[in-house]
Amino acid sequence: MRGRLALLLLGGVLSTPLQASPDFEQYVAGLKQEALTAGISAATVQAAFADIRLIEAAIKHDKNQPEFKLTLDTYIPRAVPQWKVNQARALYRQHLPLLTKIGREYGVQPRFIVALWGIETNFGKLTGNFPLISSLATLAWEGRREAFFKGQLFDALQILEQGHLTPAAFKGSWAGAMGQVQFMPSSFLKYAVDQDGDGRKDLWGDLADVFGSAANYLHQNGWREDETWGRRVRVPDSLDPALLGLEVRKPLSAWQALGVRQQDGSALPKVDMEASLIRPDDVHGRSYLAYDNYRVLRHWNRSPYFVVAVGTLADRISE
Repeated sequence: MRGRLALLLLGGVLSTPLQASPDFEQYVAGLKQEALTAGISAATVQAAFADIRLIEAAIKHDKNQPEFKLTLDTYIPRAVPQWKVNQARALYRQHLPLLTKIGREYGVQPRFIVALWGIETNFGKLTGNFPLISSLATLAWEGRREAFFKGQLFDALQILEQGHLTPAAFKGSWAGAMGQVQFMPSSFLKYAVDQDGDGRKDLWGDLADVFGSAANYLHQNGWREDETWGRRVRVPDSLDPALLGLEVRKPLSAWQALGVRQQDGSALPKVDMEASLIRPDDVHGRSYLAYDNYRVLRHWNRSPYFVVAVGTLADRISE
């Protein structure tokens, strides 16, 4: 941890960033030199770091943990309320021609593109207003995860170097997630696409690029168009707990023989596919059969709560 961090934490989260300390200024000078050595142009470095400043709120967010314990029973109604379902259905219908075209190109059902869009940023309304270069430099300087955030910072500089947007418009979450589907800079470089062919990958204001990039991410990580993500199920009390977890995969017929049923008590689908049985909370919590697409969504975000929220919203769109 850097020497002046204790002073930063005394004042709470301020509405404006703290003035950079000499230590931070010295650290930034080193970042600039490393960027130039890595091949980033002097013009991009100068523009990107022109208004660099220490962002105390980014440090506070990175260090703070939730003060209460969520369960899926409390989280899902908050993450997928009826108003969001209604809005998702309306936007799905509004953009269906574009979504259908992109879905066919990448082999991804359009309802999952809309669900990711809705869970990540409330359909583009909550993309974050932190200056990304300053936030990433601050988190690298703070030191707890320096290698990670420094790598994301240099990837962010590559995005600016490629001319996808200006430094002034380069804003996102406190941790560096960007645009309407909240890609980290490394994910942007790997998965973002110029879907409409205008020469820019605009994940902030261009829905073709937003939808295409989300679909490309899923496609590149093994999405299966012929399967859904999973389903909530009932599990008999007698089931061996050792069968729980993503490490165990069984055909649906095997889970059926073990007494696992759909949530309404009906038999599992008679299809030739494997699934894992997961229970993200305790023995009294919800149980799900997780399919291959569950694993792809987990690559996007490892939280089972996030995956279940996306899958639940996608299911509600298609009802």
